[in-house]
Amino acid sequence: MAGGAVLIAALIVTVVSIVGRALIFAGLAPIPGDFELVEAATAFAVLAFMPLCQFHRGHVTVDLFLTRAGRRPNALIDVATNLAMTGAAGVITWRLCLGMLDKRSYGETTFILQFPVWWSYAGALVGAAVFTLVCAYTVWRSLDEAKTGEARGGGKEIGAQ
Repeated sequence: MAGGAVLIAALIVTVVSIVGRALIFAGLAPIPGDFELVEAATAFAVLAFMPLCQFHRGHVTVDLFLTRAGRRPNALIDVATNLAMTGAAGVITWRLCLGMLDKRSYGETTFILQFPVWWSYAGALVGAAVFTLVCAYTVWRSLDEAKTGEARGGGKEIGAQ
C-alpha cells in the first residue's frame, strides 16, 4: 500500500510539473526538483512491491516442462529458486545498507532540493529488508510444501494445471 501511495504521489508531482512547464506563460511553473522526488519515490516503491510479489509467487516463471511434473518436483524447484531469490535479496539489502552509510558519511545531497541522498537509500532499505525476510519465509514455505506435497497459500497452487 505504501509503495502504491508513493507512486501515486510521484505521478501527481510529474503531472503538475509537466502542466507547469506547458503553462509557464500563464504564471504556472514546474515543481523544482521534480525528477529528484520521482527518483526517490520510485526507488522506494519498487522495493516496497517486491515482498508482496514474492509472497504471492508473482514473479515471472516459465512452466514449459514443469506443469506435468507434479507438486513435489515443483516444490523442490521452488526451494532452489526461493533460496536464490533470498540470496539476491540479501545482497541487495547489504549493498543498499553500505550505500546508505556511505552517502550519509559524505553528507551528499541532491542537486536542486538539497535533501540528503541517504534518505532515499534508507527508504529503499526498509523495503529490501522486508523483501529479504519474505524470501526467507518462502524458502521455509517451499520446504514444507516439498515435504507434504500441498500448497501453503500465498498465490497460485504448486503444480496446478
